[in-house]
Amino acid sequence: MAVPARTCGASWPGPVRTARPWPGRGPRPFPDPRDPASGPARPLLLLLLPLLLLPLLTAPGASAYSFPQQHTMQHWARRLEQEIDGVMRIFGGVQQLREIYKDNRNLFEVQENEPQKLVEKVAGDIESLLDRKVQALKRLADAAENFQKAHRWQDNIKEEDIIYYDAKADAELDDPEGEDVERGSKTSTLRLDFMEDPNFKNKVNYSYTAVQIPTDIYKGSTVILNELNWTEALENVFIENRRQDPTLLWQVFGSATGVTRYYPATPWRAPKKIDLYDVRRRPWYIQGASSPKDMVIIVDVSGSVSGLTLKLMKTSVCEMLDTLSDDDYVNVASFNEKAQPVSCFTHLVQANVRNKKVFKEAVQGMVAKGTTGYKAGFEYAFDQLQNSNITRANCNKMIMMFTDGGEDRVQDVFEKYNWPNRTVRVFTFSVGQHNYDVTPLQWMACTNKGYYFEIPSIGAIRINTQEYLDVLGRPMVLAGKEAKQVQWTNVYEDALGLGLVVTGTLPVFNLTQDGPGEKKNQLILGVMGIDVALNDIKRLTPNYTLGANGYVFAIDLNGYVLLHPNLKPQTTNFREPVTLDFLDAELEDENKEEIRRSMIDGNKGHKQIRTLVKSLDERYIDEVIRNYTWVPIRSTNYSLGLVLPPYSTFYLQANLSDQILQVKYFEFLLPSSFESEGHVFIAPREYCKDLNVSDNNTEFLKNFIELMEKVTPDSKQCNNFLLHNLILDTGITQQLVERVWRDQDLNTYSLLAVFAATDGGITRVFPNKAAEDWTENPEPFNASFYRRSLDNHGYVFKPPHQDSLLRPLELENDTVGVLVSTAVELSLGRRTLRPAVVGVKLDLEAWAEKFKVLASNRTHQDQPQKCGPSSHCEMDCEVNNEDLLCVLIDDGGFLVLSNQNHQWDQVGRFFSEVDANLMLALYNNSFYTRKESYDYQAACAPQPPGNLGAAPRGVFVPTIADFLNLAWWTSAAAWSLFQQLLYGLIYHSWFQADPAEAEGSPETRESSCVMKQTQYYFGSVNASYNAIIDCGNCSRLFHAQRLTNTNLLFVVAEKPLCSQCEAGRLLQKETHSDGPEQCELVQRPRYRRGPHICFDYNATEDTSDCGRGASFPPSLGVLVSLQLLLLLGLPPRPQPQVHSFAASRRL
Repeated sequence: MAVPARTCGASWPGPVRTARPWPGRGPRPFPDPRDPASGPARPLLLLLLPLLLLPLLTAPGASAYSFPQQHTMQHWARRLEQEIDGVMRIFGGVQQLREIYKDNRNLFEVQENEPQKLVEKVAGDIESLLDRKVQALKRLADAAENFQKAHRWQDNIKEEDIIYYDAKADAELDDPEGEDVERGSKTSTLRLDFMEDPNFKNKVNYSYTAVQIPTDIYKGSTVILNELNWTEALENVFIENRRQDPTLLWQVFGSATGVTRYYPATPWRAPKKIDLYDVRRRPWYIQGASSPKDMVIIVDVSGSVSGLTLKLMKTSVCEMLDTLSDDDYVNVASFNEKAQPVSCFTHLVQANVRNKKVFKEAVQGMVAKGTTGYKAGFEYAFDQLQNSNITRANCNKMIMMFTDGGEDRVQDVFEKYNWPNRTVRVFTFSVGQHNYDVTPLQWMACTNKGYYFEIPSIGAIRINTQEYLDVLGRPMVLAGKEAKQVQWTNVYEDALGLGLVVTGTLPVFNLTQDGPGEKKNQLILGVMGIDVALNDIKRLTPNYTLGANGYVFAIDLNGYVLLHPNLKPQTTNFREPVTLDFLDAELEDENKEEIRRSMIDGNKGHKQIRTLVKSLDERYIDEVIRNYTWVPIRSTNYSLGLVLPPYSTFYLQANLSDQILQVKYFEFLLPSSFESEGHVFIAPREYCKDLNVSDNNTEFLKNFIELMEKVTPDSKQCNNFLLHNLILDTGITQQLVERVWRDQDLNTYSLLAVFAATDGGITRVFPNKAAEDWTENPEPFNASFYRRSLDNHGYVFKPPHQDSLLRPLELENDTVGVLVSTAVELSLGRRTLRPAVVGVKLDLEAWAEKFKVLASNRTHQDQPQKCGPSSHCEMDCEVNNEDLLCVLIDDGGFLVLSNQNHQWDQVGRFFSEVDANLMLALYNNSFYTRKESYDYQAACAPQPPGNLGAAPRGVFVPTIADFLNLAWWTSAAAWSLFQQLLYGLIYHSWFQADPAEAEGSPETRESSCVMKQTQYYFGSVNASYNAIIDCGNCSRLFHAQRLTNTNLLFVVAEKPLCSQCEAGRLLQKETHSDGPEQCELVQRPRYRRGPHICFDYNATEDTSDCGRGASFPPSLGVLVSLQLLLLLGLPPRPQPQVHSFAASRRL
């Protein structure tokens, strides 16, 4: 629901009270300002309202309660502040913990984080890691080119001549549906044994490579068998690479024929539906096989395009879009007599995931009508490519035209826009089965350095919409060594289960020649790739010396993050890269835009900024100071940044050389000490290599203790820094128990627990029984209360988290508590740091009662004062809780305490869900500011399929009249339909799943989506403030005031008399969204830079191979025979189809 403009909360001048007849439920003594009957007098009445009410408020003998005056509520606020401060001083132990640290000064050293040195060291380590992979890549690419050059083509090669491990063989043999999937002879397939390898998160065999061949490619074709023959020699190079660098992960050769050979061998992860994996459509292959592209796709939508042909065109365009990466730019237009864009994009836009989604949705709305006008389509496309006022790739330029055929060659258009230089390549696609003369389409492609393709049916779409990459690879091959440059990809999901990776790619060229003295071959053989897991890069960054709120991040030339603590995709579609922009990973502002631009440009820099950060639980916003330092990672397209809060400039490093002291402190980790010293949670960190990890902290602690009985904290297999700091903090927090907590009676102040958490990874909760209800993360760095306490001065209240969709809190056995925490700031000389956070857990029910007393007119611990019939009193939060609402709300707008018993089970909910009217008034009066952002990494439940009919989606279904018409049986439509049905019988699941589902794992139940997040934080108002919620007879007075040294807002308001004033309700929970409007975003694109190299032209390029049609008009006899086979349910074995590109690879 839309939120009204900030007009309904009129400011109330001064400490004015309003009269309310006993018992407070009578009518208002002034006219309804919204009543039309009050007419023009309304502004005057509003101006005179305080004066008119004043005599009523001060009339002697008036038997009434009045709304509390401002100074009264300020007095209540001071009492609340004093009570909170007193409890925290007594039980929090901030000062005592400072003294403990100083008393143990000889047990630790203060180290400094020097941002420039740190970031340069990490950048150098990452560069060294990637350089080792680069050397392995170069060895592989050189070997592959030499092996292929030495290979002798065999025309008569047979399947049984080639022995290899088919990664999909086991999955095909175990096909639960018993489909006769074309798989070649099993006699040539090795059967291997595998062993589990934690580095690969998979079972592998280090003695062999594995081969994956796409489902729609015939394994027994001569081209494929020759490819398998010469690539077998790569096996020894893979093995030698691993010997030289045991940290290598997947080494992969992706062939331009579609064959993938990878090492080490592992079974292919078969999806639930048909396997649509083709290495040539993977992000890393596309990036390595060609330079960036500016592409305009034009689609013929004239009336001659039949329904089936148009559907083939729509699918073809979508598949074409999937061959583009974020380095490319694209636009899509339809044409008949005129050309127009299919979407809201009027110029080339970046081919990122969200823009391609817009295109794919828009393409489905294309309608065929009018006459064919090639001139209109090509003129539009050339105009798009000549527009220099926009951001674009500025490398390969091309036009892709999809049509059912035509006679016009539009030579005049090419002469005007493209000749003689021919800087724009033209690719033409003849779609559907027809008898048109394809010579004009061939001529267009051949005279403009492009290629002509035919797409007669759905089975030809994928192969023919990706082979244009071979043409774009020609200048790269001809450039030779100059083009042999390693590129690093965006982050993406590994298809074999390694998780998030980046891949180094290097193209592999065909070095053969047609004959002595002839031109050398200009075909790309494929792309070599080596994966690097993001976790391996993260291990090079400092983990715990930067503090809870310090971190390292890295971005690429597109501004996408390679490393960032907020890079946490909940689900991934491995067809698409994981593209999270730095400005979406954090809350965007001008300073971060400047930092991002400088990093993309490869500069060094440092800047301190004031910015907003989102809390770990995404419920709060804090305004903080951060220091950003950044440097480029040489020899890559990445740039590395370091973010440090000022209080993390220094950190503690324990120096426990005294082994007796080590043992003494270690004993306080033993469960036997918990009853007297409080329960200890230890952060689940990698203290030692042999430490077994467990999500259960009790079990993890047990594993840790067992290991420590075998090794010492100084052992080489352990992280000495982490272990020493952990043991030191164990002793430090135990001394806090001894000096402060043990002798205090928590029940006196209605406390459920006291606690301390440290940078060293210790969380100590006292008493021991309170640990049963402790729900905070045992890793302090991942605990929201810990990180927020470091960023905020004073006491940070954290009510229990409640979702509006869940049932209210259950107040039983005093187990529900409110956390109050504060950071311990330690000053040692001129060095200041915050090594710990301490706090208390309030008993919710008891403190709600205490809150009523503190916000009352009691002067001592006596009985509440009541107003007699002849006396005049101000209302308070205790006596008048039927008429007066008193609440404490935190800085995120969540209810902390209330004087209304029925609201106690709503503590932790966003206050708009408790009192929408009042929360809106607080927002409109600037007590709160709203921040909206988008989460591009969310996971949503899959949408139900839109078509529940029996027919395959996107397939033309003929009518009875069509079946009875003999002419229809001999038509191109019937032939094309039959091809699709035949394909569907063999691969019937092809039509039953979206590509993402087909390629996804069987367990996939969610899909990636965008969620809109809304957080609230304190606005500019800091002083005490009175206002009126102007709703006529339902108007309400309220008073709001910030409590000093806390994150609380104290609000006193009249309870609503009626529900007529219900205005817009503020929403805080996440909502599903399409994200910001893409059509507007592309008008102000974010800064980016493309790759530094471009290979789009070579004077020696031979463009004579530009496609020759291979259409075969079916005869009536063939059609009838095939239809009989179809009716009998005996689908013939599909014959191998070798494209002209594939055939040329034998050279």
